[in-house]
Amino acid sequence: MKMHDLNLPEGVSAAFYDTPEDAALVLADAVAEHLSERLLVAPRASLVVSGGSTPVPFFEALRQKPLDWARINVLLADERWVPEDDETSNTRLVKQHLLQGPASEATYLSLKQPGATPADGLAAVKAALADVQFPLDVLILGMGTDGHTASLFPDAPELELALDDQSDEVVSPMTPPSQAQQRISLTLRALKQAGLTALHIKGEDKLETLQAACSNTGNVREMPIRAFLKPGLQIYWSA
Repeated sequence: MKMHDLNLPEGVSAAFYDTPEDAALVLADAVAEHLSERLLVAPRASLVVSGGSTPVPFFEALRQKPLDWARINVLLADERWVPEDDETSNTRLVKQHLLQGPASEATYLSLKQPGATPADGLAAVKAALADVQFPLDVLILGMGTDGHTASLFPDAPELELALDDQSDEVVSPMTPPSQAQQRISLTLRALKQAGLTALHIKGEDKLETLQAACSNTGNVREMPIRAFLKPGLQIYWSA
């Protein structure tokens, strides 16, 4: 698929890069600029990131930025309900690749709290997020080839509640049968209307998924990423 074949919704912008490193550098510049501007008028700023391998170059570029990191809250859009030392832990990934050097001064708010299941730990997760101000300042999303984002999986039994943007809930357990681990995820209510929302993806398969998502933006349950294909979304894609 060629980038000009994409039929993006009105108000959604996309930039295409030859390498993940190129995309990461531009995205890091945009995020740092937005956080800097926010900190001029607010005591603190929020940065919500996603896990997986795609954001690693972005994390390593962003952590070098001369931000007032001590005034920034960092949290994940979602997390697997696994110990931090598990190789699939997104918390482990963020601490290893983002919260280093100057960025180590940031306050990390973990979605993984004590409890055998996400439901067991839900109250503790809500308490950990009590001081987060909504709407968020910066939100960096990823996307799976099934159209999920955060842990808003199409087959999760909790999806309808998590997509209810009129709900007061900002976090939800997610137990999609398609996934090996149970999850905890910010809800649409928490994720929507961030000051800067970016979708960071790589590979031809993700480009094809994006095209499918753009083809019928009304069917959000089928591909939850569609909930974010709104004016203001910035897409950063690399080969």
